[in-house]
Amino acid sequence: MKLYSIVFSPTGGTQKVAALLTKALGGEAAAIDLTDSKQDFSTIGLTQEDVALIAVPSYGGRVPAAAVERLTAMHGQGARAVLVCVYGNRAYEDTLVELADLAAAAGFRVVAAVAALAEHSIARMYAAGRPDEADKAVLGTLWEKIRAKLDAGDDTVPALPGQRPYKPRGTRTMVPHTSKRCVACGRCTLGCPVGAIDPRDPRRTDPTRCIGCMRCVQICP
Repeated sequence: MKLYSIVFSPTGGTQKVAALLTKALGGEAAAIDLTDSKQDFSTIGLTQEDVALIAVPSYGGRVPAAAVERLTAMHGQGARAVLVCVYGNRAYEDTLVELADLAAAAGFRVVAAVAALAEHSIARMYAAGRPDEADKAVLGTLWEKIRAKLDAGDDTVPALPGQRPYKPRGTRTMVPHTSKRCVACGRCTLGCPVGAIDPRDPRRTDPTRCIGCMRCVQICP
């Protein structure tokens, strides 16, 4: 069995939760970064013996659109999948059921799912410092149960909260802007998961492509 960590985490909160879960399994995980806009995800294939931890943040109760496109391009080929939805301020609504449908469409067998808190990527006062020590203890306990299910070869599909059809996607209007202190270093351009920042002029962001993930804000020096 090979463990894969397939994560969409622009500002690191979802990655923290995913890392805690994979660490609890006691092994190294092959990392697949769903925020990498340059990666050809159609070339990635797993096997039936593999296990994939698929983690995404909840954006308005849905899976981020960029993660949808990249995950469905992959070839699960019967690998078992543990789903993780991370949220920081509000209900995650249809995120888990949508992620389960996407994983199944990509050829994964969904066997477990987790919803976890992490510090909000925009309003940092919400879920500040999460996951904290108490969260880590809970996640460790959850993973022990998941590992027992995996070891037993139990592939029953879990009942997940959420609705089908999914709730409509909200319209994002929050687009980060530079200040006079911008030196056009280009870090934001290289790091943007959707290529919304003009590489010729990092002070310009395409509002039709920006997903408001705040990675540019986080990595700006």
